[in-house]
Amino acid sequence: MNLKQRAQQGFTLIELMIVVAIIGILAAVAIPQYKDYTAKAKAANALSAVDSIKAAVALCIQENGGVASSCTGGGTNNGIPADANFKATNEVASIVTTTGGTIKANLVSGAVSTATYIQWVANVGTTAVTWTISTDAPAGSVKDAIMKNSAS
Repeated sequence: MNLKQRAQQGFTLIELMIVVAIIGILAAVAIPQYKDYTAKAKAANALSAVDSIKAAVALCIQENGGVASSCTGGGTNNGIPADANFKATNEVASIVTTTGGTIKANLVSGAVSTATYIQWVANVGTTAVTWTISTDAPAGSVKDAIMKNSAS
């Protein structure tokens, strides 16, 4: 009977210390990965918030025979919504569409890393409009996630 009672006393201190150490190691690896993942997700949201504007600018350029000079936000009968009509998101505070089809998304402070803007410049080709992206995001996974979409 005494042996059975002794076997049911619980975990030893060393066993508990090993479990705590394993949890600490897993947390040390998982937390930075989670932060990186959420930052990339916010960057993706910022990129997708501008998709409808990009489509409108590309359509305007194609309808004008490849000329982008009249494709500004809120232009007369060009199909591009006025910049003031953009509904802010958690990541993008405002949009500015300038002559030539350049789109600049001003980001909410701190929403996407330390970046303050993402800019798309229309490249008019013979058969399609492609986009070159620039941003002031610091080098790293967030900037890499943004720049992956540069030619789309």
